[in-house]
Amino acid sequence: MDDFISCLNDAGCDKELISEVCRLYEHGDSGRVISKLRHHRSTLMDELHGSQKKVDCLDFLLRKLANQKNGKDG
Repeated sequence: MDDFISCLNDAGCDKELISEVCRLYEHGDSGRVISKLRHHRSTLMDELHGSQKKVDCLDFLLRKLANQKNGKDG
């Protein structure tokens, strides 16, 4: 169970989610465990996509500024 909890921590689960998932797991409710973990994964993916959009905007600005510095149209 320690490895399970460690993995949940590494996945960014908060104490409340870890406690709930462990309780469900110990009661054999793997369906709800999977549901909770999929929901957390979805949240992480939304955050990742949001961060990717921000990085894309910065990359665009950096390219534009580099092109202007080099005398190219941007």
